[in-house]
Amino acid sequence: MSNSTKITKRYSDEELAEFEQLIHEKISQAQEQLEYYLNQIKAMGANNDSKLKGLDDGTSTVESERISTMASRQRKLIHHLENASLRIKNKVYGVCRDSGELISKERLRAVPHATLSIKAKEARA
Repeated sequence: MSNSTKITKRYSDEELAEFEQLIHEKISQAQEQLEYYLNQIKAMGANNDSKLKGLDDGTSTVESERISTMASRQRKLIHHLENASLRIKNKVYGVCRDSGELISKERLRAVPHATLSIKAKEARA
Protein backbone atom coordinates (compact mmCIF):
# COMPACT_ATOMS: atom_id res chain seq x y z
CA MET A 1 0.00 0.00 0.00
CA SER A 2 1.45 3.35 -1.00
CA ASN A 3 1.39 6.43 1.22
CA SER A 4 -1.18 8.08 -1.08
CA THR A 5 -3.72 5.33 -0.33
CA LYS A 6 -3.38 5.50 3.42
CA ILE A 7 -6.59 4.46 5.19
CA THR A 8 -7.95 6.99 7.67
CA LYS A 9 -9.26 5.46 10.89
CA ARG A 10 -11.43 8.42 11.91
CA TYR A 11 -12.62 11.77 10.69
CA SER A 12 -10.60 14.87 11.59
CA ASP A 13 -11.75 17.20 14.37
CA GLU A 14 -12.78 19.75 11.71
CA GLU A 15 -14.89 17.14 9.90
CA LEU A 16 -16.42 16.03 13.18
CA ALA A 17 -17.32 19.65 13.98
CA GLU A 18 -19.09 19.90 10.61
CA PHE A 19 -21.08 16.75 11.32
CA GLU A 20 -21.85 17.92 14.86
CA GLN A 21 -23.38 21.12 13.50
CA LEU A 22 -25.47 19.10 11.03
CA ILE A 23 -26.66 16.78 13.80
CA HIS A 24 -27.62 19.67 16.10
CA GLU A 25 -29.65 21.20 13.24
CA LYS A 26 -31.37 17.83 12.65
CA ILE A 27 -32.13 17.45 16.38
CA SER A 28 -33.64 20.93 16.47
CA GLN A 29 -35.82 20.20 13.42
CA ALA A 30 -36.91 16.84 14.86
CA GLN A 31 -37.79 18.42 18.21
CA GLU A 32 -39.90 21.08 16.48
CA GLN A 33 -41.69 18.37 14.49
CA LEU A 34 -42.24 16.31 17.64
CA GLU A 35 -43.69 19.32 19.43
CA TYR A 36 -46.04 19.90 16.49
CA TYR A 37 -47.26 16.28 16.62
CA LEU A 38 -47.75 16.41 20.39
CA ASN A 39 -49.77 19.62 20.05
CA GLN A 40 -51.91 17.93 17.39
CA ILE A 41 -52.56 15.00 19.72
CA LYS A 42 -53.45 17.39 22.55
CA ALA A 43 -55.80 19.35 20.29
CA MET A 44 -57.52 16.15 19.14
CA GLY A 45 -58.12 15.21 22.77
CA ALA A 46 -59.52 18.66 23.54
CA ASN A 47 -61.84 18.49 20.52
CA ASN A 48 -63.35 15.19 21.60
CA ASP A 49 -66.96 16.37 21.18
CA SER A 50 -69.52 13.83 22.41
CA LYS A 51 -71.79 14.68 19.44
CA LEU A 52 -69.27 13.18 17.01
CA LYS A 53 -69.91 9.46 16.94
CA GLY A 54 -69.91 6.58 14.49
CA LEU A 55 -67.64 7.00 11.47
CA ASP A 56 -66.13 10.17 12.88
CA ASP A 57 -64.86 8.21 15.89
CA GLY A 58 -63.12 5.74 13.61
CA THR A 59 -61.60 8.48 11.50
CA SER A 60 -60.34 10.42 14.50
CA THR A 61 -58.92 7.24 16.04
CA VAL A 62 -57.00 6.41 12.86
CA GLU A 63 -55.70 9.97 12.62
CA SER A 64 -54.71 9.99 16.29
CA GLU A 65 -52.83 6.70 15.87
CA ARG A 66 -51.09 8.03 12.75
CA ILE A 67 -49.93 11.17 14.54
CA SER A 68 -48.85 9.13 17.58
CA THR A 69 -46.78 6.88 15.29
CA MET A 70 -45.16 9.92 13.68
CA ALA A 71 -44.38 11.38 17.12
CA SER A 72 -42.83 8.07 18.16
CA ARG A 73 -40.65 8.08 15.04
CA GLN A 74 -39.47 11.60 15.86
CA ARG A 75 -38.56 10.53 19.41
CA LYS A 76 -36.59 7.60 17.99
CA LEU A 77 -34.82 9.87 15.47
CA ILE A 78 -33.88 12.33 18.23
CA HIS A 79 -32.49 9.44 20.29
CA HIS A 80 -30.40 8.20 17.34
CA LEU A 81 -29.13 11.72 16.62
CA GLU A 82 -28.20 12.25 20.29
CA ASN A 83 -26.27 8.97 20.19
CA ALA A 84 -24.48 10.19 17.05
CA SER A 85 -23.56 13.36 18.91
CA LEU A 86 -22.03 11.23 21.68
CA ARG A 87 -20.02 9.30 19.08
CA ILE A 88 -18.66 12.63 17.83
CA LYS A 89 -17.59 13.58 21.36
CA ASN A 90 -15.89 10.17 21.69
CA LYS A 91 -14.30 10.65 18.23
CA VAL A 92 -15.70 7.39 16.86
CA TYR A 93 -18.39 9.01 14.70
CA GLY A 94 -18.53 7.83 11.11
CA VAL A 95 -16.84 4.50 11.71
CA CYS A 96 -18.82 1.48 10.44
CA ARG A 97 -19.62 -0.78 13.37
CA ASP A 98 -19.25 -3.89 11.18
CA SER A 99 -16.16 -3.21 9.07
CA GLY A 100 -14.38 -0.51 11.11
CA GLU A 101 -13.97 1.53 7.92
CA LEU A 102 -15.12 5.10 7.55
CA ILE A 103 -18.68 5.62 6.39
CA SER A 104 -18.77 7.90 3.35
CA LYS A 105 -19.38 11.59 4.01
CA GLU A 106 -22.23 11.52 1.50
CA ARG A 107 -24.01 8.82 3.52
CA LEU A 108 -23.44 10.67 6.79
CA ARG A 109 -24.79 13.90 5.33
CA ALA A 110 -27.92 12.05 4.17
CA VAL A 111 -28.28 9.90 7.32
CA PRO A 112 -26.20 11.57 10.05
CA HIS A 113 -26.99 8.86 12.61
CA ALA A 114 -25.81 6.01 10.36
CA THR A 115 -23.61 3.41 12.02
CA LEU A 116 -23.15 1.16 8.99
CA SER A 117 -21.54 1.83 5.63
CA ILE A 118 -23.64 1.23 2.53
CA LYS A 119 -21.62 -1.94 1.87
CA ALA A 120 -22.29 -3.29 5.39
CA LYS A 121 -25.98 -2.30 5.22
CA GLU A 122 -26.42 -4.10 1.89
CA ALA A 123 -24.65 -7.19 3.24
CA ARG A 124 -27.26 -7.41 6.02
CA ALA A 125 -30.19 -7.28 3.57
